[in-house]
Amino acid sequence: MLNKYFGLPEKGTSVKTEIVAGLTTFLTMAYIIFVNPSILSNAGMDKQALIIVTCLVSGVMTIVTGLFGNAPIAMAPGMGLNAFLAYTLVLNGKITWQAALGVVFLSGLLCWLLTLLGLRKRLVEAIPVSLISAISVGIGLFITFIGLRDLGVIVKNEATLVSAGPLTWTVVMGLCGLLLMAFLAMKKVKGALLIGMLFSTMLAVAAGFVQRPDRLVSLDFDITPVAFHLDILGALKWSLFGNIFALMFIDMFDSIGTLVACCHEAKMVDEKGTIKGLDRLLQIDAAASMLGAAMGTSSIASYIESASGIEEGGRTGLTSIVTGLCFLAALLFVPVVGIVPKYATAPALIMVGLFMMKEVRKIDFADMEEAFPAFIIMVMISLSYSISTGLAFGFISFTLIKVAAGKARDVKPAMWIIAILSSLFLTLDRIPTLIDYLRSLA
Repeated sequence: MLNKYFGLPEKGTSVKTEIVAGLTTFLTMAYIIFVNPSILSNAGMDKQALIIVTCLVSGVMTIVTGLFGNAPIAMAPGMGLNAFLAYTLVLNGKITWQAALGVVFLSGLLCWLLTLLGLRKRLVEAIPVSLISAISVGIGLFITFIGLRDLGVIVKNEATLVSAGPLTWTVVMGLCGLLLMAFLAMKKVKGALLIGMLFSTMLAVAAGFVQRPDRLVSLDFDITPVAFHLDILGALKWSLFGNIFALMFIDMFDSIGTLVACCHEAKMVDEKGTIKGLDRLLQIDAAASMLGAAMGTSSIASYIESASGIEEGGRTGLTSIVTGLCFLAALLFVPVVGIVPKYATAPALIMVGLFMMKEVRKIDFADMEEAFPAFIIMVMISLSYSISTGLAFGFISFTLIKVAAGKARDVKPAMWIIAILSSLFLTLDRIPTLIDYLRSLA
């Protein structure tokens, strides 16, 4: 039955191979169970409920991808996308986390509509590859900075903005976990980030910094503190349109890049190099973000860690089903996950940032027309503490530098639209002041 439904013989795989591949994918991305609640709890959301929701939506949507997309692709709350919700929208944007979930829902809805209309591919194709790579690098730097701050390696300094923090016992325990992650990753051990986080947590428990859980297994799956609290009407504000647009594009870039890379590696392409079933996978991806928002988490994205399972021979949706079932099984161990301290999950953020830096190789820094906007995106995302702001500056600078070079025709029509919307995003907060000024002149 499995052979027939998933076409295992035709794709040169077996049930055993698919199971091993699914377990491998889970081990390489299980860190999200710890990290996603840690990030989103900074926005005032209930951490215990977030752990349950993270496992639930990751498991369900990964299984859906396997059943209806027949692809070895796993889905979970996206790294960078969760940071966007917590830091850009809530902490920097000063909106409630309920309204932020509304922004996530609307961005997912927009992605879904664009996919149905066939416009999603065209918009993505309008963005130069170098800028897409720069976005990954910029988000990687941003996530790394958050990790260093959560770990305590970087602290606030009134004179220099930031400085190195004191070498406390919690910092030492976190650094031990970071070194273990790096060593295991170097040795290509599956689940390196998960093992490192568990190691730091065990050190914290042994040293008395963290209390042992009162039980290892729990059947209390209460998600009401965060589920179905999204405020869509609160997100339907002109001032938030730029954030909806930015989140849509971040999610779009992340998913397109992951799907293209993983599907090619899984041999899911025809003789023309076209990915089989890409539109269906994109629709599932967009619908996943809407479901995630409803359940109380950030945008759901396809995970590049799926490549680890593909490397183990995973070629069909059976791999994803196994990965999804592992996430659902993790629901039983929420009490254990709940005791993991922030300085144990912080090293995983740093390592994810390191992994995302590899995209810098695709940027030609010898070509100023390509290098300058890419550099602006990378720097502004990390230093402005806002992904959307970094994207806006990068898109605008790309368009302007092309015009200055006399190559305005090289800018695709969709890119002009993106640049105009980016300009609106950066100036939205100044429009009321401008209106008041014009009224004073009248």
